[in-house]
Amino acid sequence: MTTSARSTGLRLGGLFGPAIFGVTAAGVALPDVTRALGTTPSTAAWVLIAHALALGIGTALSGRFADSRGVRVTLLAGAGVLVAGAVVCLSAQGIVALVIGRLVLATGSGATSASALVLASSSTPDQRPKVLATFGATIAVFSAGATLAGGAVTEWLTWRLTVVLPVLSVLAVPFALRLAKSRSGSNRPVDLAGAALLSVSAASFVILIQSSALELPTTAVAGLAAALVVSATGLVLRVARVPEGFVQRWLVTDTTFLRVMATGVGVFAGLFGAMYAAPQFLVREHGWSVLSVGAWLLPGAVLGGVLSRWASRLAGGGVLIAATSLSSAVLFGLAGLLDSSVLVICAVSLGFAAFASTQVVATGLLSARIQPAQRGGGVALLNLTFFVGGGAGSAVAGALAKSFSLTTVIAVIAIFPLFGALAALTLHRPRKPAEIATR
Repeated sequence: MTTSARSTGLRLGGLFGPAIFGVTAAGVALPDVTRALGTTPSTAAWVLIAHALALGIGTALSGRFADSRGVRVTLLAGAGVLVAGAVVCLSAQGIVALVIGRLVLATGSGATSASALVLASSSTPDQRPKVLATFGATIAVFSAGATLAGGAVTEWLTWRLTVVLPVLSVLAVPFALRLAKSRSGSNRPVDLAGAALLSVSAASFVILIQSSALELPTTAVAGLAAALVVSATGLVLRVARVPEGFVQRWLVTDTTFLRVMATGVGVFAGLFGAMYAAPQFLVREHGWSVLSVGAWLLPGAVLGGVLSRWASRLAGGGVLIAATSLSSAVLFGLAGLLDSSVLVICAVSLGFAAFASTQVVATGLLSARIQPAQRGGGVALLNLTFFVGGGAGSAVAGALAKSFSLTTVIAVIAIFPLFGALAALTLHRPRKPAEIATR
């Protein structure tokens, strides 16, 4: 029995969506984590940093593993790691144990997210637009509802459940396993050296840009900078020597990949930066409750869901991403200048729409340019750059918040979606599968 495109998109969206809770929803619980574990806000921030870091790297590694060993194995392994991480978090008695649990949790979440992306990109060309449309709409609902979910669970139940909300992906695993049967692996070996260099580069960069918020000592910052330079240099040399390694040379020099990457970095940086500053702005400056913030952001889910269904049909979706990102940038700028809570809500809602549309367009464009046996690694690597961009956005917002008002921070955040909008205008409609060059 063939699964319909809409059902496939819904199942894969349910598999990917809970990963979003790992940062956005968990951020709501940080004050309670700080009090309960007797730690400092800067130390508690590792709860978010660890998840964002492991999620990005886990997605990239799992995408390549899915290409080699198959999606079914990757999916089942990821579900097991997810559950293990949740158990560690729920039983953690100190901040170190909690951060370790979040690292494990996010690694498993990266595997389920990568599996969802691989399966979405592997759908047949005639079904792919419908699959991606439903997939993007489902992601939009999760992203817009994350703050509300985090606030409700933290306030009515406990912060421990909030920090393990990504484990909800496990509920979608049985429904995705049937889809995974058709996506077997190539059994080609994975370039472990390239994977290690990429992981160290990404990890050192993400932690380095958060060093101000984390209040890291000078020696630690210097060590991170050295690790970044050495690993990045090694990765460049590795790509030059092994063009078909973990990071494939033809892919990272492909103009479409680079344009989509620039678009996603801008969109994700804007949304992650906004999700750091906007809730604080609404709660501290305008007296809103966390639950109210979450509830008012829900219309963004409806908007994102509707718009993402059009994203793969309008000139590759670039025009739609550009329109929503540019509108979001303008509203962020005006909201900062006018100190307007209504404009902030509208700006974030459009940011959610751009976020969901970017996932749809990125997956569609890369699917049309990459051979099926290599799609997992390619799409997952692209998402790693998105998450790194998101980390940069939240880092900039956090650093600025130490010296400037939240209204100023919100106005500055407008730069990120503006960059994403300009990059989105360079995107073109994907080529037909028959036109893909064999690599």
